[in-house]
Amino acid sequence: MRVLITGVSGDIGKAIALEFLKNDHEVIGFDIKEAIITHRNYTHYVVDIRKEEDLIELDDINILINCAGVQNKDDIDTNLKALIRVSEKYALQDKIYSVLNIGSASGHTGSEFPEYAASKGGVIAYTKNLALRLARYNATCNSLDPGGVLTDLNACVIEDEALWSEIMKETPLKRWATPKEIAEWAYFLVVINRFCTGQSIIVDGGESINFNFVWK
Repeated sequence: MRVLITGVSGDIGKAIALEFLKNDHEVIGFDIKEAIITHRNYTHYVVDIRKEEDLIELDDINILINCAGVQNKDDIDTNLKALIRVSEKYALQDKIYSVLNIGSASGHTGSEFPEYAASKGGVIAYTKNLALRLARYNATCNSLDPGGVLTDLNACVIEDEALWSEIMKETPLKRWATPKEIAEWAYFLVVINRFCTGQSIIVDGGESINFNFVWK
């Protein structure tokens, strides 16, 4: 299948792209940075998805994975508005098979920074909206919402022993996911799954269900 992935120069986006390339799919990557993947079935475009004029014409996209995301002043513009813009341009056509939005457990819990949490909460709502409209193509649309992932972006807390100890106290499985684990979930949701749609799947080692129960 022909797969379009945004944010392929990040750790999770790269892992997802490699998972699809491993399974002999054609992958098109969008990122604001230059390519970091070299493969006969991979085509890279330097694109700022916040800019409508940067979104090139592409035909016959079968799978769209919206992975581009930031945690800064552009949270709403990149994580939500640009995701919607990309989806509206490439997903609503006859050849579409599945759409996956990479969200965050923070969209469910409201944790982290205000605009970041709000942007990811918006992704959850938009996923349901798009799933309803894609159903006429017999296509699915879900969001995959990770908790902690072992990426370079998170190195500042991973490498801080005190902070990491506190984080592990809040994580029942006592570890974070690898980018490859998130990629495997992504592949399952868009290729193997054909009946789950409009859902937001939390993959966070149990952090979002953790609670401190006190009793005599």
